[in-house]
Amino acid sequence: MKQGTPLCWGWLAYLDAVREWEKRMTEATLNETPIGAWHQANGGRIVPFAGWSMPVQYSSIADEHQATRTGIGLFDISHMGRLQFEGPGAIDFLDHVLTRRASSLKPDQIRYSLVTDTEGGILDDVLVYALATADDKISYRLVVNASNRLKLLEWFDQHQNAFDVDVVDETCDTGMIAIQGPGALAIAQQVLDETTPDATRLDQLKYYSGVLTGSDDGPDVVSRTGYTGEDGCEWVLPFDKAESIWQRLIDAGATPVGLGARDTLRLEAAMPLYGHELDETVNPFEAGLGFAVQFKDHAFIGSDVLQKVAADAPRRVRVGLRAEGKRVPRQHCEVQSEGRNVGKITSGTYSPTFEQPISMAYVGPDVAQPGTELQIDVRGRTVQAVVVELPFYKRSAT
Repeated sequence: MKQGTPLCWGWLAYLDAVREWEKRMTEATLNETPIGAWHQANGGRIVPFAGWSMPVQYSSIADEHQATRTGIGLFDISHMGRLQFEGPGAIDFLDHVLTRRASSLKPDQIRYSLVTDTEGGILDDVLVYALATADDKISYRLVVNASNRLKLLEWFDQHQNAFDVDVVDETCDTGMIAIQGPGALAIAQQVLDETTPDATRLDQLKYYSGVLTGSDDGPDVVSRTGYTGEDGCEWVLPFDKAESIWQRLIDAGATPVGLGARDTLRLEAAMPLYGHELDETVNPFEAGLGFAVQFKDHAFIGSDVLQKVAADAPRRVRVGLRAEGKRVPRQHCEVQSEGRNVGKITSGTYSPTFEQPISMAYVGPDVAQPGTELQIDVRGRTVQAVVVELPFYKRSAT
């Protein structure tokens, strides 16, 4: 036994060395947000996500979730792609690649849209910004999913030859922070007033609008947008300024929130997530995103195919499911009706707000009506569930 111990420990040491090497190699290839050092110094549990080193949680997911629903949640979303479109052909190019007309945007308006391929599959869901500049021009920008940024840059490069447009990737030169929850606008306004001359009034911004606001450190973008189902804003700011603004918001009373609670919050609000509810095999109409497709006076990549799709009954429908018990349905779990498979789960979690498992799924239209009783195969066990209207959670009107 004693003779074998050194060999055993030597093998374990070797495995530890391999793991450490793999960790270092992974970390070396990950992008770091401008707030990354703060996360590591303040108890953030760091994980690789879409090519970035990101905090998944600080305390517990449930606590961070409830802090956002009842107070102020603060999110580092610097991993999201931030692209700017410059040149006289920018607006025509955006109309060509987006499912909604950017050319109809009013100054400082923001619009949810999709980028589709030639077959109508979803390459990404994005926010398009039309921001008024100091010289009375419009600056057009997109915020895209982190996992799709490089794919979209390549896609845009393939299709921009016919347009006089430059696509500028500002992701690694800027940071992006989300302040969400019932108290979000108040503390965001406080910090904005402290750092930005002649700051705009956030409570006067309409939903899905934003402004360019200058500061001593460079231009910022503040928008009344979010991904939690709560009121609040998102703030794009220069890389070197992000951590100081983050700390000011913490000092003002915000709770740092990681990717874990960001996911439970968006799922309660029934907001689709790329790679789960959306991908290139999904079209906008079965995803319940027909509102984000404009055909009138608008030809875009994939529009000819999608016009035909829109005229037909959907083959599947995105629905919400509430499940009994404590077992949580996860992505790819099969949904059944009287013993036959009728769909699959795309996202699932244990809801901190409702204290029960909730999920979204694609199912056949014949079983998509609210109130329909279905079953979910969760790791070999059958869980009873019922179809419910989306979203699961909607904040109270104020």
